[in-house]
Amino acid sequence: MANIVNAEHLGKSYGTRILLDDVSLGLATGDVIGVVGRNGDGKTTLLSLLTGRIEPDSGTVTRSAGASIGYLAQTDDFAADATVRDVIVGGRPDHVWASNALSRSIVEHLLDGVDLDGRVGDLSGGERRRTALVAIMLGGHDLIVLDEPTNHLDVEAVSWLADHLNELRAGGTAMLIVSHDRWFLDAVCTRVWEVHDATVDAYDGGYAAYVLARVERQRQAAANEARRKNLARKELAWLRRGAPARTSKPRFRIEAANSLIADEPEPRDRLALKQFSVTRLGKDVIDLAHVDLDLPGGRNLLRNLTWSIGPGDRIGIVGVNGSGKSTLLRLMATEQEPTRGRVKQGATIRLAHLSQAVTELDDTERVLDSVNRLRRETQLATGREASASQLLEEFGFTGDRLVTRIGELSGGERRRLQFLRLLMGEPNVLLLDEPTNDLDIDTLNVIEDYLDSWPGTLIVVSHDRYFLERVCDVTYALMGDGSCVLLPGGVDQYLEHRRRQPSAVTSNAPSESDRASAGPSAAETRQAKKELARLESQLAKLGQRIERVHGQMAEHASDYGKLTQLQSELTALTDEKDGLEVAWLEAAETLD
Repeated sequence: MANIVNAEHLGKSYGTRILLDDVSLGLATGDVIGVVGRNGDGKTTLLSLLTGRIEPDSGTVTRSAGASIGYLAQTDDFAADATVRDVIVGGRPDHVWASNALSRSIVEHLLDGVDLDGRVGDLSGGERRRTALVAIMLGGHDLIVLDEPTNHLDVEAVSWLADHLNELRAGGTAMLIVSHDRWFLDAVCTRVWEVHDATVDAYDGGYAAYVLARVERQRQAAANEARRKNLARKELAWLRRGAPARTSKPRFRIEAANSLIADEPEPRDRLALKQFSVTRLGKDVIDLAHVDLDLPGGRNLLRNLTWSIGPGDRIGIVGVNGSGKSTLLRLMATEQEPTRGRVKQGATIRLAHLSQAVTELDDTERVLDSVNRLRRETQLATGREASASQLLEEFGFTGDRLVTRIGELSGGERRRLQFLRLLMGEPNVLLLDEPTNDLDIDTLNVIEDYLDSWPGTLIVVSHDRYFLERVCDVTYALMGDGSCVLLPGGVDQYLEHRRRQPSAVTSNAPSESDRASAGPSAAETRQAKKELARLESQLAKLGQRIERVHGQMAEHASDYGKLTQLQSELTALTDEKDGLEVAWLEAAETLD
């Protein structure tokens, strides 16, 4: 196999901090390499060095002449007036680019529902991210470099992307992927690079093989019992007892793994946790009775939902983007009222809701002060007492990061601090909305280890199927038609159900049969035009209200109480806008 990129004796530092020191590595045709490491250890810097976006302080990087490299960064630089069509297919019309089945499939799966002639400046953050990903996928590159490609993708899109990247690898495309999504890494990668302590260690195989190799290295370095009971070993035990697909990698040394985990207990004692949870919570936790939730425009997110959630339940929730997962958590937290029906919380619950927003943090406050202000000493739900500084250290805040102002933290660090502050309140019910966003794998291991012994009711919304399977006992799905159903077969059952639905993915490009079908009647056309005009007027007014709320949030950045009120108002307005946009698309389809 021909090498595409070679690096020799690379060195890179910023100020007094050395990120990479004397690193040599290479990447060849067909290699799919996952890059892992803690936030701030240099993963993105390594990608930028290999692709020529930045220059090393020492050493050399050699790239194959004529090799095309596509780079998906964590931020995009689209021209505000460019259209989606301009970005992904160079402005070419549908009848040109959609004649290629592969191109059509990529656009259908990642940009379903996005107007290709709309301006990228008008897209949401998630839509911009998917647009950038599609542009890379359609570029025909020899090397694809992806920095957190699964951000803003639901579990179905992540599964499709993994399948598609495996097809590209079979065709010889090389890939370099930074991701915290461990299922995704195991599904697509042939090798793993771990960036740590200014060096890069290489491992053969996917994520499961990397965990085994890392545990072996730790065992050889320290054979004592305390060292043996580390988080990586617990995760390995779970991997080996989990889905058979995780053990199918030929490089995964099953005999060695079995010897390492021979006396390792299950990650959690479900019966003991259930019994302890009942003593803390009683029998009633959250009950939803005949709940309906309608959005403006007639869209029904939930229909006649009756659900009794008990003490110690550990529930994962999946569904396509826009199916109402975050809204369901807000209903359970009584932060939003249902259209019809009743939501009742038990008298003894102490609920903590980890939302996707981080507005409750005061940017001017320092990290240690922020935690100390809540409680200097706390007794965790596990019964273990811990000081604020101990918890901060477990969550990666040490040294000068303890006195750093919150406004100077990275997105991952803010997310870690947000989760830590929730734990300080000693909740017995946790609602987690996309908790893995912006977190590195080591931090996820810490959170999973804490949740293993946490005796409360846990409800998780996440696109990270590894995390869902790791911490939850059952999985439910919002099917998009107002129903919420139990999935005995977990995420795999959900994906199989979606694959069997012919309408699960709709094409942005009209088919021949669509063009040949009869159009709407004159009366239907007139009604659709009236409806479009009405909806456009409402959307314009909503846009102005949302802008005003954003302005007020900027004015009251240091007022926690006011920010909480404004965030609730913004959430309601955004939900209303989403509903109107769906109604607008349905009306527009009548005129197509």
